[in-house]
Amino acid sequence: MEQNCLICGLEDSDEANVVFRDELWAAEVVPSYDVPGWFFLRARRHAERITGLNEQELETFGRRARDMAAAVTRATGAETTYILMFGEAFPHFHALIAARTAEVPADRRGGDIIKLRAEQADPERALALVPAVREAYAKLTGEPLVVSRAVPADGS
Repeated sequence: MEQNCLICGLEDSDEANVVFRDELWAAEVVPSYDVPGWFFLRARRHAERITGLNEQELETFGRRARDMAAAVTRATGAETTYILMFGEAFPHFHALIAARTAEVPADRRGGDIIKLRAEQADPERALALVPAVREAYAKLTGEPLVVSRAVPADGS
């Protein structure tokens, strides 16, 4: 784990926050981004930005992102589900999977959905969606939801 990396610290997340963990990727509700229908999909080892991913991570990222977006859409009934990557505030590679339901006003769609972080944070409702997203993810992938809590080796 990279020292002082907030995203690496998510390895210690309570299981109630976690949709899945495989050997390379994890998806979970993240404190301060706990808007209902929002999840981080993150590399389990410390990798800075997409350019820091190794070959195995690059080969599997698209499938994990697609499956998480589909599971979130199915569980929330979202009209669309965004996959957003910025990487400035937290250089550890992660993507925000964000459900955009019909109730989201037009001025909070597209990139402006990030404004909902302050406006619609609701940790209880966000965590309440985890079981439904877990179930949808498991049905879509047919894979185990938790492979290991151990942080994978660097593998670069």
